[in-house]
Amino acid sequence: MSDTNSELLAALESADQIKVGDVVTGEVLAIDNDNQAVIGLHTGEEGVVPAREYSDDRSVNLADDLKVGDTIETVVVSNVTSDKEGVAYLLSKKRLEARKAWESLSFNEGDVVDAKVINAVRGGLIVDVAGIRGFVPASMVAERFVSDLNQFKGQDIKTEVIEIDPAKARLILSRKAVAAQERAEKLAEAFSRLTVGEVVEGTVARLTDFGAFVDLGGVDGLVHVSEISHDRVKNPSDVLSKGEKVNVKILALDTDRGRISLSIKATQPGPWDEVAEKAPAGTVLEGTVKRVKDFGAFVEIFPGIEGLVHVSQISHKRVENPADVLKSGDKVKVQVLDVKPAEERISLSMKALEEKPANQREDRDDNRGASRADMAAFQQDDEGAATLGDIFGDKL
Repeated sequence: MSDTNSELLAALESADQIKVGDVVTGEVLAIDNDNQAVIGLHTGEEGVVPAREYSDDRSVNLADDLKVGDTIETVVVSNVTSDKEGVAYLLSKKRLEARKAWESLSFNEGDVVDAKVINAVRGGLIVDVAGIRGFVPASMVAERFVSDLNQFKGQDIKTEVIEIDPAKARLILSRKAVAAQERAEKLAEAFSRLTVGEVVEGTVARLTDFGAFVDLGGVDGLVHVSEISHDRVKNPSDVLSKGEKVNVKILALDTDRGRISLSIKATQPGPWDEVAEKAPAGTVLEGTVKRVKDFGAFVEIFPGIEGLVHVSQISHKRVENPADVLKSGDKVKVQVLDVKPAEERISLSMKALEEKPANQREDRDDNRGASRADMAAFQQDDEGAATLGDIFGDKL
């Protein structure tokens, strides 16, 4: 064979060789049980397109998208030649689409683009932007820490392009900056339509140790744990659940800090609302001693309702220290002396139910009257009697 013929044959053989990175078009010969398509190439060789190289959708079934005889364009990923099966190639449709997308890149750093969340991994979100695979680091997913990134899987989100490197096929995005802007716009809209004092319906969005965040239609307001119920609430999750519909009263709108303060208990009847009717002056009740102080004892007469038995109203006998005769948990009978529901105050007496000893001299201190003694105990602060903490205890 002449040198010219040898060179021509070598050139023809070289032209038919398939190399990694080549774009090839072939015919679907079969779709096997491993959910991969067998492709016939122009060289007479075969290639395979596994489902993972066909689409980022892990649930894709190739039999639904392809049929024998279809023509498909792919890129060669690797040579998987084996002695038994001959020459074969690993082919990819999704990588070819990504290559084409990079070649026709239409956005720049700083642009806001739509992204489809493909998967959630430990470090963040894997997304698709116009056919290009991108990554949103966990720290850039939201303004606050998100413990479960899986909630974003399958969602369409708006992101800002942080870094583009076509040579490394690197695309880094941030949802945080866009979310902050969207939140600011929603807050402005919310502040324009909400009014302090009005009652609106919302949805419990998330729960924390210090309260519940309620969604008012795109923006969250905080119901502090002290504003959840008239009863003492230790943990908001004990009485509320995520997704629950609740009525809330707008307590404050802080435009400077972008905060909305809400109350659930302000929309509900309080324990003091019917006290004046249920326990007018003169009513005799049985109660439980809750706390004993130097100036008297607090007795619970209804759930959540405590009244004060001033030290001067404990007994006809002079009592120097209420703790000498009463302790927390004692059951006692009391008579209502005075009720002030608006101030959440009720004055009680134990000695009013006891017969006064015939030979007992009237104590000048007791001439003040139980009600006045009670009010003094409620109102004193720095002078060593009742503070707000003494009166309401853990309820504040």
